[in-house]
Amino acid sequence: MATKKAAKTIDETTGYAEAIGELESILDELESNDVDVDVLAEHVKRASELIELCRDRIGNAKLRIEEVVAQIDAD
Repeated sequence: MATKKAAKTIDETTGYAEAIGELESILDELESNDVDVDVLAEHVKRASELIELCRDRIGNAKLRIEEVVAQIDAD
């Protein structure tokens, strides 16, 4: 059976690569045949939080890139 790990807290210092790595780890565990139903719900909740973080990071990066491109075009 899968072992239960303590969930890390998501904050401003959690990076995109770290979140993707954790999502991949969750996916690997969910793909195993011995996922505990109680753990499954926790993994789904955690994955949802990590996906939201990744979307935020991508959105922020897109905005910064657009600002840089706009500045280049203005010059």
